[in-house]
Amino acid sequence: MISGCVSSEGTRKFAENSGINHDNFNNFENLHLSNVGVGTYLGDADSKTDELVTSAVKQSILSGVNVIDTAINYRLQKAERSVGKAISELIDDGKITRDQIFLSSKNGYVTNDADVELGFWEYVKEEYSQKGVIKEGDVTSGYHCMTVPYLSDQLDRSLKNLNVECVDLMYLHNGIEGQIKDVSKEKFLENLKLVFELYEQKRKEGKIKFYGMATWECFRVAPDNPQYLSLEDAVNMAKEIAGNDHGFRFVQLPYNMNYDQALLAKNQPLGIEHVSLLEAAARLGIGVFTSVPFMQGRLLQPGVMPEFDNLKPSLRALQFIRSTPGVLAPLVGQKSPEHVSENLEILNIAPLSEDEFLALVKKLTS
Repeated sequence: MISGCVSSEGTRKFAENSGINHDNFNNFENLHLSNVGVGTYLGDADSKTDELVTSAVKQSILSGVNVIDTAINYRLQKAERSVGKAISELIDDGKITRDQIFLSSKNGYVTNDADVELGFWEYVKEEYSQKGVIKEGDVTSGYHCMTVPYLSDQLDRSLKNLNVECVDLMYLHNGIEGQIKDVSKEKFLENLKLVFELYEQKRKEGKIKFYGMATWECFRVAPDNPQYLSLEDAVNMAKEIAGNDHGFRFVQLPYNMNYDQALLAKNQPLGIEHVSLLEAAARLGIGVFTSVPFMQGRLLQPGVMPEFDNLKPSLRALQFIRSTPGVLAPLVGQKSPEHVSENLEILNIAPLSEDEFLALVKKLTS
């Protein structure tokens, strides 16, 4: 397994050697992170898709992208393995070093393994129940489990799949979204504290560098929604556990021209104010990665997105997101060489300045 983790010096060297404008890297936690990342969510759990994902990750890294996102349940563990293969091959070929790449994964959903010939519940029984990893009542109706034994087991499986000793960012995957139909808000928060304590322990063990929450609804919805969470409360929970040096430093959520709540909804309390999620994150020292930049292609249809700067639809979508103050990078699911090349044309131009972005938002919302 590949040792080490992302570093300030490694990412600085990556940015310098990438051949792209330095404006296309954000500096966060002393790391130089490309303002476009690779996502690996969709695709069949077969060997053909494995090859496409591995090739797309390699092509993206060689084009100047050093942010790679995956999850253990994506393609039934095969997405992690495809990412691990890509990184291992690039390291073996001397193209990159481990400390140049920011690698994130997610745990929480109950998944089987596409490379093991067992049905879902057979796999759960053999791999989890019989080994004491999961007990009765641990799995919610949303096929989600956030107990300490399960998440610890899943972290070890993720590290093996990725062929690394340490993952740079481990997210709790859709925690409240996967739990709230079956547990109370109070019980969820008790469990969330146990998860944060586990992640802090795994940081000490050198298995993760940072942790976070990959979400769908909780940071975008109104406070009266059962799925709602306060980002400030989550940060304060991490501080209670580990002080100011806690590892809770990132969140992920949907954001694009259609899902604009992170920018426009002032649903996050911060002291006596109510601000947007992106403003709250910036002031709390939390980095934000965003998902579904194209809404699985729906935003790319003719006439769906307003036009600006003579950019084709995919580049318009990425330019809007990555130029938004407080966003580190949109995570783009891309497999074919043609789509990777088209999407990464965005790295040939600088993001909008804050004034340009605000003028664009004013134009789009007027």
